[in-house]
Order: sequence, then structure tokens, then C-alpha cells
Amino acid sequence: MKVLCVIPARYASTRFPGKPLLIIEGKTMIQRVYEQALKASGLDKVVVATDDERIARSVEAFGGSVVMTRSTHQSGTDRCAEVSEYFPDFDTIINIQGDEPFVDPEQIELLISCFENPKVKLATLIKKIKTQEELFNFNTPKVIINNNAQAIYFSRQTIPYLRSLPSEDWLTAHQYYKHIGIYGYSRDTLLNITKLPPSNLELAESLEQLRWVEYGYAIQTRVTEIETIAIDTPEDLKKIIR
Repeated sequence: MKVLCVIPARYASTRFPGKPLLIIEGKTMIQRVYEQALKASGLDKVVVATDDERIARSVEAFGGSVVMTRSTHQSGTDRCAEVSEYFPDFDTIINIQGDEPFVDPEQIELLISCFENPKVKLATLIKKIKTQEELFNFNTPKVIINNNAQAIYFSRQTIPYLRSLPSEDWLTAHQYYKHIGIYGYSRDTLLNITKLPPSNLELAESLEQLRWVEYGYAIQTRVTEIETIAIDTPEDLKKIIR
């Protein structure tokens, strides 16, 4: 198995323009993501995928690898698919979000381990929900898994709904999981899923992984105990700095 790690990064974020180039303790965010990925065993190559010359120059300045992609991509998955076409000898692609400068190498390694099973074509990480705040936060996507630890549904709503219990008792009655947004794909599967039209469930929840579920793809999960810290807004950055 030969594994390529792609870090999609765009400048024109709606909520936080230019965030890949934000300086965090002397380094840009994209450099921190890149360096964390390099620490993970099992990766054969790490590249940043961007359509912005400023980000490309920044990556080259710290000695990283970068691939310029089209500006028309709707998601990081689409950007990863284009990059994979330039590296046909890699059979597994890992997609790490460009706004997670503290992604843990152990999480990357855990995701890679899913592909030790040749039947796995798509994989992602999940984490146990332990607080009421997370459980009822619509910005925290939840996931339901089957007995094979495959994801069968994602939602911004709290799922499943325990109709016989008051909501304050749900955490003690059922194990809830939240989705950790890093993905792994077999190369052929990545190229196939990005050719699929958006699905009804995907559009309803604004969660791209529901497209894969709706079209019948099995998504293998692994449970991580490590929290991720994504930076979506300037307020997120202030919290991290504090």
C-alpha cells in the first residue's frame, strides 16, 4: 500500500478569508498542518492542494510540496481527486483539512490502518460524545454506525432520538459519536465519488459524506480518543492562542 496525504487549502474562506496563511506561534497554519502530517508513519508523500498562488508560495518557502488545482472545486474531496490523478502510483489517499494545525499524527495512522483490510474503500474517524454541549450542538456532526463500525448516517441533529427518555438522560442511555473530519479513500473510489451528482441527503444536511452513503458506499470508521481543533473563525483562533 502506497499512501498519499493531500491537504486541501483555499484562501477564499467565507467565514475566515486567508486562514491558511495565519501565523500561529511563528508559523503559518498550513505549515503546521503539513508538519504534523509528516510526523505520521505510513505516509509516503504529503502535498498541499491549492488554487491560490499566495498559499503555493508559502508552502514552497518552508520546503513543502504543493500542487496547483482548479479553482472550480466545491469541496476538499474534489481537490484531492484532481491531485490523485497526478500520482497514479498511490493507491490510498488521506485527506487532512487545511484548518487543523494540531491534527495528531496518531489519528492519521489510525485512519491509515483501516486500509489494511483490502475491502475498505472509504474511511473516517469518530469520537465518543461525552458532554451535553456537544450532543446538542448543531455545528457538531453526529454519526450512527452499524455492528461492523461502518457509518450509516451523519446528521447535524442529535441522532438517534431516544423517544422514551428525556434528553438530559440520553448520554447515559446510549453511546453517541461525533464525526472527526479527516478521510481516507482508495484511489479508484475517490475518483468515482467525485463524479457523482450531489444527493438529496447531502443537500439537506450540507454534509458531503451523505452523498457516499446515499449512493451505497460503505464508510469504515475508527474511534479516536484524541480531540481535534479546527479553526473556522477568528474566534476559534483566539481561543487556541489563549
